[in-house]
Amino acid sequence: MLFVAVALYFALACMVSWIVLFPAGRAFVVQALLGAGSRVQRHWRSLAQRRGTVMATSGHSGHAGLRGAAGFLRRHSAISLIGAVLLAAPATFALLSGAHTRLGGFEDGGREVNGQVAMLLEGEQLVPPPPLPPVAFTTAEVTEARPLIASASREWAMLNSDFQQRLLLVFRIMKERYGYDMTLLEGYRSPERQQTLAAMGSNVTNASAFQSWHQYGLAADSAFVRNGRILISEKDPWAMRGYQLYGEVAESVGLTWGGRWKMMDFGHTELRLPGVMRRR
Repeated sequence: MLFVAVALYFALACMVSWIVLFPAGRAFVVQALLGAGSRVQRHWRSLAQRRGTVMATSGHSGHAGLRGAAGFLRRHSAISLIGAVLLAAPATFALLSGAHTRLGGFEDGGREVNGQVAMLLEGEQLVPPPPLPPVAFTTAEVTEARPLIASASREWAMLNSDFQQRLLLVFRIMKERYGYDMTLLEGYRSPERQQTLAAMGSNVTNASAFQSWHQYGLAADSAFVRNGRILISEKDPWAMRGYQLYGEVAESVGLTWGGRWKMMDFGHTELRLPGVMRRR
């Protein structure tokens, strides 16, 4: 199909070049147009006469034009050959090269993909960091900011595998690019635990059982680690800077960040998969 298109293009290009560049071509076109006009005029005189006249005129004009074209090609064979080669060169090169050229106006408009995100998409399996000792989650600062956090699940294996890898990638970027160590405060949350936290008031959570992505292993609460201690405080400029970076990185890998919510939850991220959340 491509070869036919190239052949048609070549034939059309030769015809146009012959008409535009050479007097014989223009004369042929003029003669053909005059002949057509004569045929239209003769139509109003007599049907029988018109048929005979048109056939004679058309045949004479056609034969004369073909003879003129053949004679021109014989007299200017070298020029005609060079012109044909020049016209056919671009299409022939494109056909033989096999390259798929993309037009400038149709280039992808997506944002640049982070190199580490590309590694994740290519199948690299990231490994969870070593867990902190349980005592790190029982300090007064931590328990004040996150009630009952000491009994929360921090098992990475209980998270959805896709969400797990995205969150681990966020942890890696935060460490390697910005120098923030992070730890998982809570991952999977049972419906019973969710209901218990909801009963503690809206300052803890507004979601009841099965209204949180935690119940599906698709949400996690994380915090920063500085000098071996978990830091959750929103009054610390270093931590607040980290939360902002954390939200940007999380969103760049397709996660939803709780820092955008009306009731802001800076350490919260979730992966909202369609058809998972059960509505009541």
